[in-house]
Amino acid sequence: MSLEPLRRPRRLAPGDRVAVVSPSSPSPPEGVDTALEVLRRWGLEPVEMPHARDLHPWFTALAGTDEDRAADFQAAWEDPSIAAVVCARGGYGANRMVDLVDWEALRGREPKALIGFSDITTLHEAVALRLGVASVHGPMPTWSVFLADEGTREHLRRTLFEPEGARRVESVAGRPLTGGTAAGVTVGGCLSMLAAGVGTAEHRDDLGGAILLIEETDERPYRIDRMLTQLRRAGWFDGIAGVALGSFTDCGPYEEVRPVLLDQLGGLGVPVAEEFGFGHCAPALTMMLGVEAVLDADAGTLEYREEPLR
Repeated sequence: MSLEPLRRPRRLAPGDRVAVVSPSSPSPPEGVDTALEVLRRWGLEPVEMPHARDLHPWFTALAGTDEDRAADFQAAWEDPSIAAVVCARGGYGANRMVDLVDWEALRGREPKALIGFSDITTLHEAVALRLGVASVHGPMPTWSVFLADEGTREHLRRTLFEPEGARRVESVAGRPLTGGTAAGVTVGGCLSMLAAGVGTAEHRDDLGGAILLIEETDERPYRIDRMLTQLRRAGWFDGIAGVALGSFTDCGPYEEVRPVLLDQLGGLGVPVAEEFGFGHCAPALTMMLGVEAVLDADAGTLEYREEPLR
């Protein structure tokens, strides 16, 4: 059985209201201010949710309490005037609040774009599995790379506003770990968060026909091996169509990471593209999750069958 594509959110347009939430770690106040200004320059009306700048009373890794972070996400998704939910930052904590969201109350509502990556992988998986909605694995507006790199900002903006011009994602440095082309529905995100989801409500039993997107940061090669082993033992690699490997920033020299990737993925008999340029890198590409695409590992390209946003 092959994965089916998910419902695509609509593209954004000038004047759209977008919610800014902090489901994981806190952002510096000046980072939030700058992020809001960038969104305004794009013609959007950012709506800062009530707890977006909160600090947890004792757990400094968290942007406020689990209940408040979940309430902000819930309110943003339920509000019909909100066109997209923009996560201010990743970090840590989405896995603590995800079960506090009333997902049943959100089912059947008009799809809206969820934008973020890293720790937000937990929410990407929840939105896919519980709501059946495709989402945007893209840079968050308080991230230093987003603020400093015009190419990173522009690829996200074009994906959101002009998706017809973002159907083909071309990696500058991408090359084949194993060559070939593959077609399937995109799935994935941050490796550590995908591995942490095994056995939870976001556990996937079948990734048949999927194109798996994986990236990571600040993990030693043996830890990357452990996470990939966890996914392999959980059946994640059974029947997948192809793999696109993003960045492995601050994971040690790539020549030490690459043998792990080759050992775990090179023998699957599917195309695997490496150094594709998404994740914790500069510049960073925006990738869609939950849509049909064709991966060409030799050319270093991923082309969606349809516009990533409708």
